[in-house]
Amino acid sequence: MSQPISALGLDIGRKRIGVAGCDRLGLMASGLTTIYRQSFNQVVAELAELVQERQAEVLVVGLPLTVAGEEGAQAKQVRRMATGLSKALKLPVVYIDERFTSLEAEELIRNQGGSVQADKGLVDRKAAALILQRWLDERPRTEQDGIF
Repeated sequence: MSQPISALGLDIGRKRIGVAGCDRLGLMASGLTTIYRQSFNQVVAELAELVQERQAEVLVVGLPLTVAGEEGAQAKQVRRMATGLSKALKLPVVYIDERFTSLEAEELIRNQGGSVQADKGLVDRKAAALILQRWLDERPRTEQDGIF
Protein backbone atom coordinates (compact mmCIF):
# COMPACT_ATOMS: atom_id res chain seq x y z
CA MET A 1 0.00 0.00 0.00
CA SER A 2 1.42 3.35 -0.96
CA GLN A 3 1.93 6.12 1.56
CA PRO A 4 -0.22 9.23 1.11
CA ILE A 5 1.73 12.00 -0.59
CA SER A 6 1.23 15.59 -1.55
CA ALA A 7 3.61 16.95 -4.16
CA LEU A 8 3.76 20.04 -6.33
CA GLY A 9 5.10 19.72 -9.87
CA LEU A 10 6.88 22.76 -11.29
CA ASP A 11 7.67 23.67 -14.88
CA ILE A 12 10.07 26.57 -14.29
CA GLY A 13 10.48 29.01 -17.14
CA ARG A 14 11.97 32.48 -17.43
CA LYS A 15 8.57 34.24 -17.50
CA ARG A 16 6.18 31.71 -15.98
CA ILE A 17 6.09 28.71 -13.67
CA GLY A 18 3.48 26.06 -14.34
CA VAL A 19 2.29 24.40 -11.13
CA ALA A 20 0.58 21.02 -10.78
CA GLY A 21 -0.65 19.04 -7.81
CA CYS A 22 -1.67 15.47 -7.16
CA ASP A 23 -4.34 13.64 -5.24
CA ARG A 24 -3.35 12.43 -1.77
CA LEU A 25 -2.93 8.87 -3.03
CA GLY A 26 -0.28 10.05 -5.47
CA LEU A 27 -2.00 8.56 -8.48
CA MET A 28 -3.03 11.49 -10.65
CA ALA A 29 -1.51 14.89 -11.37
CA SER A 30 -3.41 17.90 -12.65
CA GLY A 31 -2.50 21.48 -13.46
CA LEU A 32 -3.28 24.00 -10.71
CA THR A 33 -2.07 27.44 -11.73
CA THR A 34 0.54 29.45 -13.57
CA ILE A 35 2.72 31.87 -11.67
CA TYR A 36 3.81 34.88 -13.71
CA ARG A 37 7.30 35.68 -12.44
CA GLN A 38 7.87 39.20 -11.16
CA SER A 39 10.31 38.60 -8.31
CA PHE A 40 11.69 35.68 -6.34
CA ASN A 41 9.81 36.77 -3.22
CA GLN A 42 6.52 36.95 -5.14
CA VAL A 43 7.05 33.41 -6.49
CA VAL A 44 7.86 32.12 -3.00
CA ALA A 45 4.76 33.81 -1.56
CA GLU A 46 2.46 32.27 -4.19
CA LEU A 47 4.01 28.83 -3.83
CA ALA A 48 3.94 29.06 -0.02
CA GLU A 49 0.15 29.49 -0.18
CA LEU A 50 -0.16 26.36 -2.32
CA VAL A 51 2.24 24.41 -0.11
CA GLN A 52 0.19 25.25 2.96
CA GLU A 53 -3.19 24.73 1.28
CA ARG A 54 -2.21 21.36 -0.20
CA GLN A 55 0.17 20.31 2.63
CA ALA A 56 2.86 19.68 0.02
CA GLU A 57 5.82 17.57 1.11
CA VAL A 58 8.03 17.71 -1.98
CA LEU A 59 8.67 19.85 -5.07
CA VAL A 60 9.00 17.88 -8.31
CA VAL A 61 10.85 20.10 -10.77
CA GLY A 62 11.23 19.52 -14.48
CA LEU A 63 14.88 19.69 -15.52
CA PRO A 64 15.30 20.86 -19.13
CA LEU A 65 18.08 18.60 -20.37
CA THR A 66 19.51 18.91 -23.86
CA VAL A 67 18.45 16.43 -26.55
CA ALA A 68 21.68 14.56 -25.72
CA GLY A 69 20.55 14.29 -22.08
CA GLU A 70 23.06 16.77 -20.69
CA GLU A 71 22.56 19.84 -18.52
CA GLY A 72 22.94 23.12 -20.36
CA ALA A 73 22.57 26.74 -19.30
CA GLN A 74 18.78 26.50 -18.96
CA ALA A 75 19.03 23.46 -16.65
CA LYS A 76 21.53 25.32 -14.46
CA GLN A 77 19.11 28.27 -14.17
CA VAL A 78 16.28 25.90 -13.21
CA ARG A 79 18.49 24.23 -10.58
CA ARG A 80 19.38 27.63 -9.09
CA MET A 81 15.73 28.65 -8.87
CA ALA A 82 14.64 25.26 -7.50
CA THR A 83 17.39 25.31 -4.86
CA GLY A 84 16.25 28.75 -3.74
CA LEU A 85 12.63 27.63 -3.61
CA SER A 86 13.59 24.51 -1.67
CA LYS A 87 15.37 26.59 0.97
CA ALA A 88 12.64 29.24 1.18
CA LEU A 89 9.81 26.69 1.40
CA LYS A 90 11.77 24.15 3.46
CA LEU A 91 10.89 21.31 1.10
CA PRO A 92 13.02 18.74 -0.71
CA VAL A 93 13.33 18.91 -4.49
CA VAL A 94 13.26 16.00 -6.91
CA TYR A 95 14.28 16.59 -10.53
CA ILE A 96 12.58 14.87 -13.45
CA ASP A 97 13.79 14.93 -17.06
CA GLU A 98 11.32 17.27 -18.72
CA ARG A 99 12.46 16.92 -22.31
CA PHE A 100 9.52 17.31 -24.68
CA THR A 101 6.88 17.90 -21.97
CA SER A 102 5.98 21.30 -23.43
CA LEU A 103 5.52 19.72 -26.85
CA GLU A 104 3.39 16.96 -25.30
CA ALA A 105 1.34 19.58 -23.47
CA GLU A 106 0.80 21.58 -26.67
CA GLU A 107 -0.31 18.44 -28.49
CA LEU A 108 -2.79 17.60 -25.72
CA ILE A 109 -4.24 21.12 -25.86
CA ARG A 110 -4.60 21.00 -29.66
CA ASN A 111 -6.21 17.54 -29.48
CA GLN A 112 -8.77 18.97 -27.04
CA GLY A 113 -9.56 21.80 -29.46
CA GLY A 114 -7.65 24.46 -27.52
CA SER A 115 -5.28 27.13 -28.75
CA VAL A 116 -1.67 26.99 -27.67
CA GLN A 117 -1.13 30.62 -28.68
CA ALA A 118 -4.12 31.89 -26.72
CA ASP A 119 -2.95 30.63 -23.32
CA LYS A 120 0.75 29.99 -22.76
CA GLY A 121 0.01 29.54 -19.06
CA LEU A 122 -2.14 26.51 -19.90
CA VAL A 123 0.83 24.92 -21.66
CA ASP A 124 2.95 25.52 -18.54
CA ARG A 125 0.30 23.97 -16.25
CA LYS A 126 -0.10 20.92 -18.47
CA ALA A 127 3.68 20.50 -18.71
CA ALA A 128 3.92 20.69 -14.90
CA ALA A 129 1.23 18.01 -14.67
CA LEU A 130 3.16 15.77 -17.09
CA ILE A 131 6.34 16.25 -15.03
CA LEU A 132 4.57 15.41 -11.79
CA GLN A 133 2.77 12.44 -13.36
CA ARG A 134 6.10 10.98 -14.53
CA TRP A 135 7.41 11.17 -10.96
CA LEU A 136 4.24 9.64 -9.56
CA ASP A 137 4.38 6.80 -12.08
CA GLU A 138 8.04 6.07 -11.25
CA ARG A 139 7.53 6.27 -7.48
CA PRO A 140 7.55 2.97 -5.61
CA ARG A 141 4.09 1.99 -4.44
CA THR A 142 5.09 0.09 -1.30
CA GLU A 143 7.16 2.63 0.58
CA GLN A 144 6.95 2.51 4.33
CA ASP A 145 9.67 4.88 5.46
CA GLY A 146 9.40 8.10 3.54
CA ILE A 147 8.39 9.71 0.32
CA PHE A 148 11.29 8.73 -1.92
